[in-house]
Amino acid sequence: MAIRVVVSGTGNMGREVLAAVAAEPGLAPAGVLEKFSAEGELSLPDGSGAVPISADPSSLLDRAQADVVIDFTNAAWTPLVADAALERSVRLVIGTTGLPEAWLDDLERRCRERGVGAVVAANFAIGAVLMIHMAKVAARFFDAAEVIELHHDRKVDAPSGTALTTVREMLAARGRPFDRNVPEQETLASTRAAALDGITIHSVRLPGLVAHQEVLFGGRGQTLSIRHDTTGRDSFIPGVLLATREVMSRRELVRGLASLVGLE
Repeated sequence: MAIRVVVSGTGNMGREVLAAVAAEPGLAPAGVLEKFSAEGELSLPDGSGAVPISADPSSLLDRAQADVVIDFTNAAWTPLVADAALERSVRLVIGTTGLPEAWLDDLERRCRERGVGAVVAANFAIGAVLMIHMAKVAARFFDAAEVIELHHDRKVDAPSGTALTTVREMLAARGRPFDRNVPEQETLASTRAAALDGITIHSVRLPGLVAHQEVLFGGRGQTLSIRHDTTGRDSFIPGVLLATREVMSRRELVRGLASLVGLE
């Protein structure tokens, strides 16, 4: 029997996910959640039919008889969707960034108590997952590191969730803060950008970009650069589809895709 999927959000990523779900064997689009929509129907991208669309998570999840909700929206809307889903034991795949750690910790507790699976990841591109993994390996061998993340100019949060995840994983692997250059004189305030335990994070926002990140390590007589570039949002789809299938057998919150692809 096909996994019934509700897609939350009708932005660029939401439309990409809906098209992928409609085309994927074993998955069936069951509805769309959109905060600003009126009650009605939305035609599927492949022209194969239509699904209900609503701004009411509880009502739509009941009508759709969903197994999974895939949410790529914002930090204000995602918790409302998650609350309605957990009340109905509907599994969650969340790609929204900027969610507070306290809320994620609470989601982990609720998933465990209810025995409902969820996957939350800052980045669903397999290349980005590998970038983070390689940065964790390198973190044990270098004393200085910086992260440059580059995104389109409509991104609402900075730094990106991918950058924060990368930095936290590097620090956990290293077990102590990194060394960081602090200039004696800063002729333009905040030029060195923000830092977390010695890792400076630079956020670039420009039209024409999608999602890019470079992790730079420096050591005696050498540097190491690890970079990942997303040139299209379709790069996220294999990871989203993998998480949608995997979450059906989970009874807890899974953070990131590393364990799902065999890196942990």
